[in-house]
Amino acid sequence: MRRLSLRGRLSLLTAVAVAVAVAACATASWFMVRDQLYKELDRRLAAMASMPEPGPPGGRGPRDSRRLDDLARALARCEAAATTTAGQWPPGPFEVMQVVNAQGRPCTVPNAGSLTVTAEDARVARGERDFAVHDGTGVTADGERVDVRVRTQAFVTPGGERAAVSVALDLDQVEGPLNDLALALAAFAALGVLAAAGTGLMVARASLRPVDELTAVTEHIARTEDLGIRIPAEGADEIARLSRSFNTMTAALAASRDHQQQLIADAGHELRTPLTSLRTNIDLLLRAEATGRDLPAETRHRLLVSVKAQMRELSSLVGDLLELARPEEAEPARETVALHDVAARAVERARLRGPGLAIEADIEPWYVTGDPASLERAVVNLLDNAVKFSPPGGAVRVRLAGGELTVRDHGPGIPGEDLPHVFERFWRSPSARSLPGSGLGLSIVARVVTEAGGEVRLDPAPGGGTLARVRLPGGAERGD
Repeated sequence: MRRLSLRGRLSLLTAVAVAVAVAACATASWFMVRDQLYKELDRRLAAMASMPEPGPPGGRGPRDSRRLDDLARALARCEAAATTTAGQWPPGPFEVMQVVNAQGRPCTVPNAGSLTVTAEDARVARGERDFAVHDGTGVTADGERVDVRVRTQAFVTPGGERAAVSVALDLDQVEGPLNDLALALAAFAALGVLAAAGTGLMVARASLRPVDELTAVTEHIARTEDLGIRIPAEGADEIARLSRSFNTMTAALAASRDHQQQLIADAGHELRTPLTSLRTNIDLLLRAEATGRDLPAETRHRLLVSVKAQMRELSSLVGDLLELARPEEAEPARETVALHDVAARAVERARLRGPGLAIEADIEPWYVTGDPASLERAVVNLLDNAVKFSPPGGAVRVRLAGGELTVRDHGPGIPGEDLPHVFERFWRSPSARSLPGSGLGLSIVARVVTEAGGEVRLDPAPGGGTLARVRLPGGAERGD
C-alpha cells in the first residue's frame, strides 16, 4: 500500500470502508430475516401442535376428539409393538407428525413420517416440560433424511396417560429463501464496493486537486527560485490552511532573502569607504617610495595614522558583522554577570577614546544573567555612540541604579522622526553619515539586551543630547 499514490490509497480506503459497512449491514439484514423466518416457522409449528385442554369428551369439538383418538391409537400401537414403522411423507399442512410415549419411544401416525426423538422430546413426553422447539432430522418413506424444525408438545390422552406429539416442517422453507437472500446481498455488496471505489476515486481527485496545485507551485519554486508566487487559499478547510501556511512560509523566505541581500549590499557599502581610504593612503606611500621622493614626516605620519584608523574601523565592522551573523535561535552562553563591573570597564575604554571629554560614572552593584562578552560589547557600543556625538569638551554621564543603566550625552540629539529607526541594521541618520561607524552598534545593543530579557530605548535628553536607557532583570546581590 505504501507504493500507491495518495489518490490510490484514498480510493482503496474508501472501498474498504464501504465494503466493511455493506458487509456489516448485509450480515445484520440476513440474521434479521433469518430470525423472522424462524419465528414464523415456529408460529406455524405451535399452531400445528396445539392440543385441546384435558376434560370430558363432551367439552371438545369433533375435530379435537378425532385428533386425540388418532394420537391415542398411535400411542397404543407403540405400546403393543417393539418397533415403530415409518409412514409416508405426504403433502399437506402437516409435513411430519409422530407421538412420543413417556418412555421416549416414537410412535408414528399413519401417513405422517417419522422423526428422531431427542432427550428434550422425552422430557416433554414425561411431563417435565410443556414443549420443546429444536432442529432435527426426519426420514421420508424412501429413506431420505431431511432437516426439519421440530416442536414437541405435551398432551394427556382421554385415558389420562401422559405423552407428547412432535410436528415438524421442512427447514428448506427457511434455508432456501435465506440462501437466495445471501446471494442477493453478496451481489449487491459487490456492486456497492465497486461503486464506492469509483466514487472514492472521483472524490479523491476532486479533493486532492488543491494538493496537486500546491505540488506544482513547490516544483515551480524549486525550479525557478521564484518566492513571489502565491497559492489561492479560499475557505477554512485543511487544504486552505495548508495553502495559507505555505504562502506564509514563502513570504518569510522571500523576506529573509531580501534581508540577506540588503545586509550584503549594506556591508559592501560600509566596507567600501574604509577600503577606498586605505587604498588611497597606501598608494600615496608606495608612489612616494617608488619615485624616491620622501614625503614630509608630518604627512607620512598623518597617512599612517589614517591607515591605522581605517584598519580599526574595518576590524570593528567585521566584528559587528560576525555578531549579527550569529543565528538568533542559537542559545548564547548564560551566566551571572556583574553589570557594574562591565559598565566600569566600558567607562575606562570610553575615557581612552574621548580624552577631551568629561565622563562621569555613578555605578551601583547589579547582577544579571547573560553572555558576559555580548553584554560588555553592548555597553561599550552605547558609550562609543555617546563619545562620538559629544562636542569637544563635552560631558557624558553614566549611571547604573536599580537595574537601569543610563548614558546621557550633550551632543546634537536624535530627531524625533529618526528614533523609530535607530536600532535598524546599517541605519545612520543623515547628520551622522560623515562620522566613522558601521551603523550596526545600536542594532547589536538591541539584540543583546533582548536576549538578556531586558529593554532598551533612546530618548531626547532635557537640554539637548540623547539619553539611552537599558533595563535588565537581575538583583543587587549575586544569586538574587
